[in-house]
Formats: sequence, structure tokens, C-alpha cells
Amino acid sequence: MQKNIIYEDEHMIVVFKPAGIATQTARIGQQDMVSELKNYLVKKPEYRGKGEPYLGVVHRLDQPVSGLLTFAKTKKAAADLSSQLGSGKMHKYYYAVIYGASCKEEERLENYLYKDAKTNRSTVVKEDFPGAKKASLIYKKVKTLMILEKGQEVSLVEVELLTGRHHQIRVQLAFHGMPLLGDSKYGGENVKRLSMEIGCRNVALCAYKQILEHPVTGKKMVFERQPEEKIFLPFFTRGI
Repeated sequence: MQKNIIYEDEHMIVVFKPAGIATQTARIGQQDMVSELKNYLVKKPEYRGKGEPYLGVVHRLDQPVSGLLTFAKTKKAAADLSSQLGSGKMHKYYYAVIYGASCKEEERLENYLYKDAKTNRSTVVKEDFPGAKKASLIYKKVKTLMILEKGQEVSLVEVELLTGRHHQIRVQLAFHGMPLLGDSKYGGENVKRLSMEIGCRNVALCAYKQILEHPVTGKKMVFERQPEEKIFLPFFTRGI
């Protein structure tokens, strides 16, 4: 766990969550970041003999998605960080690998999403659909590469998430013809086939950068970490 800690002080802790691990889960025996962090904290000298450490979940990442997560170590910090998230003061940026080429070099997408709790799936719906919530993001094309042996294009896009809806990036990009590799829920048959052929087992999405204000000092803080999954590496080197 310690190798995944990006920043820590007495008020907050920022970690990199690997793909495949839940942010938090009630399932017995399943690994999750909250449990791992509490196990890490309870061993520190300042927590000995004080019971279970406080750890406030400010935001989450889907289990198959990797990236930066910020947790609060006090209730006061949790309230401040949650307020930043709700007001848009906390900025979150993602890298996504999509099937094909992006529709435009840069575009703002706005849709209304409905979450079906029974299927754990979100859908783009009309604004007046019962339970619909507005979802906004901005994507920018970074690079398009050709998988030579497959003769197919894949692209890296940067996404700035403006709202935090269920499966938002995955749903919106797929709806606009840019499904994510490794996304069996929203990607379609072509994406499933290519993902299987190139060994992309998790959703090709990484929360690589966060910008926020320190919950106590108010200082601007920027955290960034390059994706570690193999699917991302060719975009930062010479190609696939």
C-alpha cells in the first residue's frame, strides 16, 4: 500500500488505486482501498491504542478503473473536500483509450443519464426522463495509433470530468461513438473482441490528475501519476 501513496499529512491522504480493486466494498474477503488504508494507518505510532482510524471517502473510482483517490483523515477535512467536489473546485482529469479515432480534437459533451440500480448500468436518456441527471465532460484528443497486426486504430483522449455521474465517462464516450477498450458493459462486440485479442482486461480509464485546495491551508495542490496498465504505455513511448 505504501508504494501507492502519493501524498499524506495529518488531514488527507492521496493514493493511486490499481485497476481491479474496489474503492470500498462490503463483500467479505474482497480487497478494497478503504480497508487497505485503514490497515496501513492503524500500524502508525500515532494511531496505536486509539481504535479504528477515521478515513473519509471523498469520491470513488469504479473497480476496473485505476487512478488517484483522495481520502480525508478528519471529519473537518472530509467536509471541506466534499464541498470542493460538489462545487467544482476539485478538478479531475482522466486518460482513456478508445476504439477508433476521436470524433473531434476537443469537444464538450452534455447528456442526461439514468442509473438503473438493478442492472448497475447507466443510460443516456432525454432531459425529462424520470430520475435523469445532467452529465458534462470535456475530452481532448492526445494521440491515435494503429495496431499494426490488427489494422485497427485506437486513440488516447484526456477527459476533464465536470460532473460525477455513475459510469459517466464510459457511458458518454460510448454513446458518442468512442467506446473504451476493455469495457464489456458499454463497449459493444468490436470492443470486446479487440480487447480480448490484445489482452486489455480492465477498462482503459485512469484518473491520472487531480487539482484541489488543501482542506486546512487552502493551498492549491496538484497530484499526477501516469497510468501503469500496458494498454496506455504505447501512447507514452513509440507505439503499439
